[in-house]
Amino acid sequence: MDYIREFDIRLEKEMYYAGEMLAGHVILDTVENFKLKAIRVLLRGKAHAEWKVVVSGDRRTVKDDHVFIDDRAVIWGKEKLEGNMPILPRGRHSFPFRFQLPESALACSFESRSCTVRYYVKVTVDIPYASPPQGMKYFTIIGPHIDCMDEQYLKPLMGADQRATCCLCCRRGVVSVRSNLERSAYCCGESIRLKADIDNQSDEVLRIRLKLVQYVEFFIDRGVLGMTKEVNHTVLEYRGDPISPNTRSKFDSSSSLVVPVMPPTLIGVCRLLQIYYVLKVWVEMEKSGDDLHMNFPITIATCPFRIPNSNQQPKIEYEMCCDHVEGGMYIGPEFLLGQVYDGTMGCVEEGETVVLYRPVYVCVKNKAKTDQSSSTRTDDSTPKSPQRKCDQKA
Repeated sequence: MDYIREFDIRLEKEMYYAGEMLAGHVILDTVENFKLKAIRVLLRGKAHAEWKVVVSGDRRTVKDDHVFIDDRAVIWGKEKLEGNMPILPRGRHSFPFRFQLPESALACSFESRSCTVRYYVKVTVDIPYASPPQGMKYFTIIGPHIDCMDEQYLKPLMGADQRATCCLCCRRGVVSVRSNLERSAYCCGESIRLKADIDNQSDEVLRIRLKLVQYVEFFIDRGVLGMTKEVNHTVLEYRGDPISPNTRSKFDSSSSLVVPVMPPTLIGVCRLLQIYYVLKVWVEMEKSGDDLHMNFPITIATCPFRIPNSNQQPKIEYEMCCDHVEGGMYIGPEFLLGQVYDGTMGCVEEGETVVLYRPVYVCVKNKAKTDQSSSTRTDDSTPKSPQRKCDQKA
């Protein structure tokens, strides 16, 4: 509209936890008086799954939605007009609004090609006999609440496997491995604590290998059985030093497996999306290929481990997801600003890609910068968001 000079939506912060109060202002700067019926605010949070399938030779798009939040408010004027139309005087106006976020578990903000979980505030300026100006402001939900200090995650997990090597009918030795995972839940930025004892009584050279894998399942409730889609990505990988024949070796991953920034475990919160992680541990036998395998379920939490009765508490940051897992590989086209016209020589110049919105996730800040080796791939180029203590909101 010609008489609206500025229209903006401003939130007090960019990320929220379930149960918090979301507050902000709608800014309107007008150059003249005009009739205004109402200013409406919509708070919406929903998951949207969509992909293409081939049915009987026809290519179709299937989609489904799961709404978590749907709240509305009128912050100026009235929903039902009575009497004369009110007039908004010219000048700069700030209209506050507040919404109470539900206490129930909320899915984390998430971006992927097949499914998105987005939370936003939408404002409509209802001007009679005119197309109403609208604006949207996206924000991040940190959830669901998963605390590394919960008893179920503090119990160590044990694993063991052994294999007798042989050549034809001759038994040549036994290879055995025993492993101990100190706890099963970790925040991004923490080190996975795995210890392993390898006894190599064979004549082969062995190596211990570890791989943290992200599994993401998408669901669409259509028809009798519905439709599913699954993807998995290697989060990080480690390959140990050779273990000579007839020797024993001990392995400790305390400084080798630092969890990069990625979405937390999401099970039973959203009917369209499920995210879980598995730590795969195996001993690689270079000659026979008869490897020993163990799998440990890993929970990516939103509240880090704290040392009991300690004054040193972990420092929390909020960072964007690394770009080699689901949640960081995709940026919606509606959030990308690419080519920019600079007004010179009548051409469009290639500028830096500007991302208008990306969700962030909880990350524990290490005191010393972790050595980024080839075995642990993380994304260091992402900007950081303001800090927030985890214990402010469970």
